[in-house]
Amino acid sequence: MRYKVLLWDLDGTLTDSKEGITLSVQYALSQLDYPFPKVDDLDWIIGPPLKESFKTLLQTTDDVLLNRAITIYRERYREIGVYENIVYPGIPELLGQLKENGCRHLLATSKPRVFAEKILQHFLLDPYFSVIMGSELNGNFVEKDVLIAEVLKKVPTDLRPETVMIGDRSYDVHGARANHIDVISVGYGYGTPEELREADPNYIAPSVRELKELLFGL
Repeated sequence: MRYKVLLWDLDGTLTDSKEGITLSVQYALSQLDYPFPKVDDLDWIIGPPLKESFKTLLQTTDDVLLNRAITIYRERYREIGVYENIVYPGIPELLGQLKENGCRHLLATSKPRVFAEKILQHFLLDPYFSVIMGSELNGNFVEKDVLIAEVLKKVPTDLRPETVMIGDRSYDVHGARANHIDVISVGYGYGTPEELREADPNYIAPSVRELKELLFGL
């Protein structure tokens, strides 16, 4: 096995969460009487911290307005959007095969932990993970480098050379680099080819099949 400890992003890596996230963003913008882009023009919001996305969408740095937008977003996402989600084909099998071969899975997502736990439970993925870490609703651990640092507290120091972050956006690459671990970018998520090339991960896996081949050293 190429790695023994695997830190996984969630959105765009384990699940395709586009529908739930984009429709909930549209809902928040509509409730605030702001125009909203079409769903297919909102792919860029999947992955980064939600507050940063709303800064761009609302063209503001007003914390009161930004927090209001996030609150409205979560009203819909908590009840509906969290389930408007699809596990990428092959992911459950890959997680199971890796675990059978002695790998540890740890979730490291900027999505609030309470939602991440609900998603993993809903799709029966939670048994694969020894650690489920996400941001907190109060804003703690939103930045990927801080989040990864917190997750790595659960990893013995001697296993760091055999630890890798797997994600689909440049934020995952930068967060891993800041914590001195390897990083694999998946090309089937929401990071553009240009974004991933510029981020310069250790590896790029265009598909789940190629991710499996990479991790198993095939």
